[in-house]
Amino acid sequence: MKKMTIKVNGIELFYEKTGQGSPVILLHGNGENHEIFDVLIEKLSANYTLYAIDSRGHGKSEKVRTINYEDMAEDIAAFIGGLNLQKPSLYGFSDGGIAGLLIAIKYPDLLSKLAISGANINPKGFKRFFLAAMSAEYFFTRNENIKMMITQPDIKEEQLAKIVTPTLVLAGSKDMIRESHTKTIAENIPGSVLKILQGETHSSYVIHSDKLRAIIETFLGR
Repeated sequence: MKKMTIKVNGIELFYEKTGQGSPVILLHGNGENHEIFDVLIEKLSANYTLYAIDSRGHGKSEKVRTINYEDMAEDIAAFIGGLNLQKPSLYGFSDGGIAGLLIAIKYPDLLSKLAISGANINPKGFKRFFLAAMSAEYFFTRNENIKMMITQPDIKEEQLAKIVTPTLVLAGSKDMIRESHTKTIAENIPGSVLKILQGETHSSYVIHSDKLRAIIETFLGR
């Protein structure tokens, strides 16, 4: 495992590089860092070169005053270019999945495959209780990460329809994202595969878990 930094779009991103094989980028969710993937990385590193990145304003990456999904997506595009990665695959959880969608929309030739879980294309994708709770939290904390979640993204169905990257769409059956919203995402990405994981919450199969291993290996191929 190598702990490294790279300058992209004027900020420094921290990442860990582990394993050998075709390149796979791992993107965490809001308020987290790359360490949520520790168990998954251990399982996947025999077959893939994994790049687990701390998003801007998260973990050991450079802090920012304001944050938005477009900048996060541009950071990853610049990361891929900066390291000269050839057609990496990308798995993004929650906010990382949103960034993955934006990359696939804007840069159709950049990724070989895209897997997302617990992502949404607008704040209405959250179940009402969770959106209300996050709105209340923002009212009291003025946390920029929370503000981003309750005001962004704004991805249109016609933008999803332009995605040509083979895409896997995942969510838990007990996710904070409405199942109908997840299905809308999958239905609008041509040829995408949808998996609703029974009994799983938004993060139960992702954080410090190896439950994604078989799913990702099947989707990516060894």
